[in-house]
Amino acid sequence: MTNRSLRIGVTLGSIGADAAWWLESARRLDKAGYAGVWSWDHFIGKGDRTVPVLEQWTILAAAAATTRRIGIGSFISNVTNRHPAVLARMAGTVQAISGGRLTLGIGIGGHPREHVAYGIDFPEASERAARLEEAIAVIRALWTGGPVTRPSPFYPLTDAVAFPRPEPLPRILVGASTPAGVRLAARAADGWAAEWDTYEKLRDRYLDALAAAGRARGDVRIVVGFGGGRTGVDALASSPWIEARPETAALWSAAGADEVTLTARTTADVDRLVATAGR
Repeated sequence: MTNRSLRIGVTLGSIGADAAWWLESARRLDKAGYAGVWSWDHFIGKGDRTVPVLEQWTILAAAAATTRRIGIGSFISNVTNRHPAVLARMAGTVQAISGGRLTLGIGIGGHPREHVAYGIDFPEASERAARLEEAIAVIRALWTGGPVTRPSPFYPLTDAVAFPRPEPLPRILVGASTPAGVRLAARAADGWAAEWDTYEKLRDRYLDALAAAGRARGDVRIVVGFGGGRTGVDALASSPWIEARPETAALWSAAGADEVTLTARTTADVDRLVATAGR
């Protein structure tokens, strides 16, 4: 779905959700004409740790197989959750399943309790940022098919191949909510995955960083996420994206966003989105 050139997608809540609901919701959004369906990257909930949580890449693969037109994306994959060589192969497979509809969003992560619980290293933010930039380089190198040999303090490769190559190459977005993060997105990625509450504060810094890197605004994509709400609680009740969508979309398009992704946590949220698309 587009509105005055603004693409409108949906991030379906994966915490407290079951796979049947998630996939049926993705199919409904696909049929309604939305631009993309996105998933978060969490292993456990922030409150009750017995709440079910869908794993990001397996649900995206299932969605790729059961939808036909809608974009498929990660908003956002945590760089420390998966070795980038493995992530490159996973993303390449999802791209093949989807017929070329994947966008890979990736960031430094920010849920240390998950890492402690699962025994996954969670270094300081500066090292996670360095890992992120190196991970993007590894993913791009492997998407050539290889063989790839490259030294790295984090992810060395030795005669690594990765066939079949994804076609077309998925767009890579960097999730960033700090000045350093948007500079990394500007120099290393195909776009910026922003959050609505920090977007305007960082927008000019991102544009300046693009110019400094010799890159054109038209060559990258800005996707703004509208998160929020609690597990099992409607996120879109009385939302301006439901009640006044044309005006709201026009505001965000004028603010420079190429696409937004709205959070839907319940069937009622999805019902609202489908009904609004019909209008």
